[in-house]
Amino acid sequence: MELVNPVAEQYARHHTSPLDPVLQEIEAFTLANHPHAHMLSGHVQGKLLEMISCLVSPESILEIGTFTGFSALCLAKGLRDTGTLHTIELRPDDADTADRFFRKAGESRIRLHVGDALQIIPALHCDWDLVFIDADKVNYIPYYELTLPRVKKGGWILADNVFFHGEVLEENVKGKNAKAIAAFNDHVRQDDRVQKVLLTVRDGLLLVQKK
Repeated sequence: MELVNPVAEQYARHHTSPLDPVLQEIEAFTLANHPHAHMLSGHVQGKLLEMISCLVSPESILEIGTFTGFSALCLAKGLRDTGTLHTIELRPDDADTADRFFRKAGESRIRLHVGDALQIIPALHCDWDLVFIDADKVNYIPYYELTLPRVKKGGWILADNVFFHGEVLEENVKGKNAKAIAAFNDHVRQDDRVQKVLLTVRDGLLLVQKK
């Protein structure tokens, strides 16, 4: 399902501040070489993530799903000088690509972890100002419940792909990933510990603030 008119997307990109050279290189490299390049956050959403991070001015960020490193570098732009961004990637090849770009960007505040996020997160003894969930869809609810207790009061969780290519909008939701995202969206909607807004950006971005 086409969620955003391609002409509108191009217009938005044209009227959005340009990416820095390393982010441009990550975007070009991923689009040219990765079989799942559609997973990249992209120019407009990347700038949105950067601006949200700059508004929050976080000391601690957790990203679940590094991919090729694009979104981590966007989020790191709002990180305090003394802050740390922990990012977790399951696939070693993608982690290696991300690490290469982190080094190229000279970003020493990012800590890259390779492995299962459900096992890694409990071992990270941090309280989070900002969490970005963009990993395997069937575990969105476990990731949310694992991180929310350690999000600071007034802190944020951002969840990507909450439209899941428009499949959650169908009358009868099919497929395990779409069903998992639909369940996650309903789970957050009913959660009175937070306030939330679902943005129709790209494939859907859910912004959640802990009360």
